[in-house]
Amino acid sequence: MQRNIRSTVDACGPGPIRVVSICAGQGRDLLGAIDGHPRRGDVRARLVELDARNCDAARAAAPTGVEVVAGDASDTSAYLGAVPAELVLACGVFGNISEDDIRRTIQTLPSLCAHGATVIWTRHRRPPDRTDAVRQMFGESGFDEVAFESPEGLVFGVGVNRLTRSPARFVPGVKMFDFVGYDNWINDQPA
Repeated sequence: MQRNIRSTVDACGPGPIRVVSICAGQGRDLLGAIDGHPRRGDVRARLVELDARNCDAARAAAPTGVEVVAGDASDTSAYLGAVPAELVLACGVFGNISEDDIRRTIQTLPSLCAHGATVIWTRHRRPPDRTDAVRQMFGESGFDEVAFESPEGLVFGVGVNRLTRSPARFVPGVKMFDFVGYDNWINDQPA
């Protein structure tokens, strides 16, 4: 995860690098990746997280240029003023929402992206393993796959996709998903 973030930051042109993180938790993916990175000062990030304790931890670790917002990451209004972004992180999201909401979220991502932006996402591979479906949804929404990794012995995959179509117009107030949590979501699935 952090290696992919660093590679994306490395590949960005000179100047500010806008990053948004959906359901950022404590921001460890981004904060760990840019810690000590030569372009850390160029990163202008917004981490959106609902849990106040996670927000407090992220704020305590965040360098200048990284804003932590306690809010609903499923509502595009949370990203107003922080997009279009060169890097969008959707880590820990797709395993906690329905397949319809995964599709809706991916279809909305071009409105958060700058031209040629990179989206890095994760999804567990426990049954039902939907990573292939997620990868297909990215392709259908105008993203090329840069990489998909599922390290041996780990239960998750990491996808890296680049927007190849024109970015969509940003519209605040769009609901991308309902975060239901893996345990709740899996228990509601037909056998």
